[in-house]
Amino acid sequence: MALDRRAELGEFLRSRRARLRPDELGLPDYGGRRRVPGLRREELALLAGVSVDHYVRLEQGRTLHFSEEVLDAVARALRLNPDEREHLFRLARPWSGTDAPSAPQTVRPGLRRLLDAASDVPAYIVGRGTDVLAWNHLAATLITDFGALPPEQRNLARLLCQDEGMRALYEDWPGKVSDIAAYLRLDASRHPDDPRAAALVEELAATCPEFRAAWAEQQVRDKTHGRYVYLHPAVGRIELSYETLRLPDDPDQALIAHTVEEGSPSEAALRILATLAHRAPLTAHEPRGVHEPRGVHEPRGVTRPDS
Repeated sequence: MALDRRAELGEFLRSRRARLRPDELGLPDYGGRRRVPGLRREELALLAGVSVDHYVRLEQGRTLHFSEEVLDAVARALRLNPDEREHLFRLARPWSGTDAPSAPQTVRPGLRRLLDAASDVPAYIVGRGTDVLAWNHLAATLITDFGALPPEQRNLARLLCQDEGMRALYEDWPGKVSDIAAYLRLDASRHPDDPRAAALVEELAATCPEFRAAWAEQQVRDKTHGRYVYLHPAVGRIELSYETLRLPDDPDQALIAHTVEEGSPSEAALRILATLAHRAPLTAHEPRGVHEPRGVHEPRGVTRPDS
């Protein structure tokens, strides 16, 4: 199953229209008697400076051959942010690529050495669909023992939604689910014919009500920078910032590194985690994975290969 770009385009545009308030745009609200929230199609077309028929054809996905000028005008009228604008353009223009099954993504040896060298920074590399491709000791000790999991289970979205240990790890777990749903939607528009991406979304929507609700909100966000608060069972509350660095020669791979405020309680907690990470032996079947000490953070919703 692949992404239905026409249906996705219509749902996305309707959701963006619904969040706009007519009174903030100088339009009458008819005393609150509107049948649907947000702007009507006719009002959006007026604000964008396009004909109503033109906009209706866009929202209904009748054709995917709209000019950049029209899409720019609609994006401005809908007040789309850069990620949402990119999403609109990808959905509303002809797809010239292919997502036929390809070789598994691999991480260059130099990047693996870089991860290992950053021993005091939790860092990992994710690929398409939030697959975890590589990590260092500290990332495994902070998040989960990726090396003890079969490769097909090393997926951040799947772990977040289906593993009880991951649910307990994030102070704002619903917010993290919302972030990953918004990222997966953007990732899916970049690869609309990738059956694995569509299958992952379908699986998570069927097994995680919170993901299903977040996916229905039609949010679109890339992973750039921000902060997460972790509730780690070994050291307690840790507040970390993160930065995302995309690889120039493979934008589907991103290195995510956490940082901590100097002199903060979180810095002390991270030092303790680093000590635990250095004590952890390597997992035998994964040269760059880390076999985390049992009892530090034990995923409870994922079947281990040795269980």
